[in-house]
Amino acid sequence: MPRYIRDTVVLAKIESPYATDSSPTGTSNAILCSKPKLTPISLNTVDRDLVRNYFGASEQLPGTRFVQAEFEVDLASSGTLGTAPAFGPLLRACALAETIIASTRVDYTPITNSQESVSLYWYDAGLLHKLLGARGSVKIDLTSGNKPALMFSLSGLYSTPSAATPGTTSFSAFVTPLVVTDANSGDIYVGGTVASTGAPAISSGTDLISTGMTLASGNAVSFTDLIGLQSVCITAREATGTIEVDQIAADEVTRLGQVRLNTLSSLSMLHGTVAGQKVLLHLPSVQFINPGKGDVNGRRLQTYDLRCVPTPSGSGNDELRLVTSF
Repeated sequence: MPRYIRDTVVLAKIESPYATDSSPTGTSNAILCSKPKLTPISLNTVDRDLVRNYFGASEQLPGTRFVQAEFEVDLASSGTLGTAPAFGPLLRACALAETIIASTRVDYTPITNSQESVSLYWYDAGLLHKLLGARGSVKIDLTSGNKPALMFSLSGLYSTPSAATPGTTSFSAFVTPLVVTDANSGDIYVGGTVASTGAPAISSGTDLISTGMTLASGNAVSFTDLIGLQSVCITAREATGTIEVDQIAADEVTRLGQVRLNTLSSLSMLHGTVAGQKVLLHLPSVQFINPGKGDVNGRRLQTYDLRCVPTPSGSGNDELRLVTSF
């Protein structure tokens, strides 16, 4: 009897303490995702490197092992003001703190300490892979003509797979996204501000004609195997992104000068038109680097890489803010 790739179900639930199975269920913790990719065992092997009086390889001994999972989730808020979206546990496992403002909004901001983790269950056509203590990194795609997406890459502790099926699953908590278009998305603003209280809105700043933007949280994720302790650790963060803009020649000259002078600017983008389903990405302190030339249907655009840094006058952990459910 054949097994099918689409017979895949992913479950995720916050765990506490670390690497203690939180037992996610299909009815409460199913993740509606696409492009799933699982590396069921990543081995750090040790070569025996035997010397004999003939040619031939030595076997490699299995050493430390962990599991890697990748998938994409639609970036669409919960549909209810101040209610966390169903993908919230995954963002929390990427060293982002979840702050719920009842009936108003839900914020995700970076943290250094007190990182959370998830128990990730991956059902693959009758086989269950459990990734305990899973943590990782996320990339946000808000580019024109595409669905808004969160691309997750998570690593977890290895456990022996078992034959199992997920039972009943419910994806009702996931909302259908709007494609990133001029009608569905606000302009990108450079130099604007977003209030830390109330319903978020981009104030002041200069709007940019663009093809949208991408952002990668840039977490340094590593599996550490110590005698007596195995863990997946996030040990550093360097958030980066890309943007492609349509500027008049004078504005391009100004921006190139800012690149040369390492000028920092804020960058903000709102997506969505329905209350409770909107998302807003705010980067308060961004360096534009690596300028280049873009081409969209013969139209000259300018490309820049983005480097997000903590606000110079702040106390850190503020280089990005993702606001949902407002």
